[in-house]
Amino acid sequence: MKIKEFINEFEKIIPARQAEDFDNVGLLCGNQEREISGILIAHDALESVVDEAIEKNFNVILCFHPIIFSGLKSITGKNYVERAVLKALENKIAIYAIHTAFDNDYFGVNYKICEALDLKNQKILMPKQNQLKKLEIYVPVDSAEKLKDALFEAGAGNIGFYDECSFSISGNGTFRPLEGSNPVTGTQNERENANEVLLSVIFEDYKKHQILFAMKQNHPYEEVAYQLISLENENQYTGLGRFGDLEREMDVADFLKSVKEKFNLNVIRHNSLTQKKIKRVGVLGGSGASGIKSAISAKCDAYLTGDVKYHDFFSGEDKMLICDIGHFESEQFVTQQLFEILSEKFTTFAIAKTTIKTNPVNYFI
Repeated sequence: MKIKEFINEFEKIIPARQAEDFDNVGLLCGNQEREISGILIAHDALESVVDEAIEKNFNVILCFHPIIFSGLKSITGKNYVERAVLKALENKIAIYAIHTAFDNDYFGVNYKICEALDLKNQKILMPKQNQLKKLEIYVPVDSAEKLKDALFEAGAGNIGFYDECSFSISGNGTFRPLEGSNPVTGTQNERENANEVLLSVIFEDYKKHQILFAMKQNHPYEEVAYQLISLENENQYTGLGRFGDLEREMDVADFLKSVKEKFNLNVIRHNSLTQKKIKRVGVLGGSGASGIKSAISAKCDAYLTGDVKYHDFFSGEDKMLICDIGHFESEQFVTQQLFEILSEKFTTFAIAKTTIKTNPVNYFI
């Protein structure tokens, strides 16, 4: 399988285009025309990870964090980013990053954190805004099913755990072909009455081009009558963070002890201990202080994330326990998740998790 073929199939599972706008995901370096000899999964594509790929004769590194985040003006090996990229290029190794595409995924980073905490009734903490669109198309009755199937195949009508969702209204349409037209039915300069269907489907914005292409390829008319409508509905199945409820409420001290054990932590940084019990818990893997207000709005009793700054701890306002469990520690399940996804889907090349510890933070106990 070529790298570009792998990317095409992999992004059907975790679409790169659902990443945050600021992020740098996808194929960061490498020739996508090369055949894959093996994929090494890592949290960070450091130089030591590239060395491991070379040793294993793997030519693809699938990493969580993008080693290239901002623009590189040169690649001379003067810092850890350039050294990793330079060695990858010299040894014909491709690097592909997923980062916030996996953060935003319904079964991504935050899903696994909630699973580790055994949270029930899970929901997205910060659902994607302004992402959904509705397509309305007028199509002849006898062509409606063919067009509908093509739109579904292109990704339209997928809503949460349902697919092939649409709505149709039958009616009568009119048009008059003018000079220069080549109508499927009707005569130039004469009004035509046609039995048509108004077909509606909803889709995520990043699928727009493929869906419009499928529409035009499978519509019989020379000029397709359609409209795109931006929806204000939140996408309840894509977004950052997650929250859910414990089976039973816990004292704060017992909750912190449980978190420390389940995540194998050396330390938990937290704000002042509240007197309330812990029942609803919010999570956001990585640097998640931006989700504190959303967690409070969701009536979370506790919030787990990483990279919380001094002043962020005040944001709890004695309403919510804020726990900084560490950036890497909150994302620690990612490589195993990706290993399981790839092992189930791809069987024609070797897949392995790195043995290199890439967490740069250490604790003196």
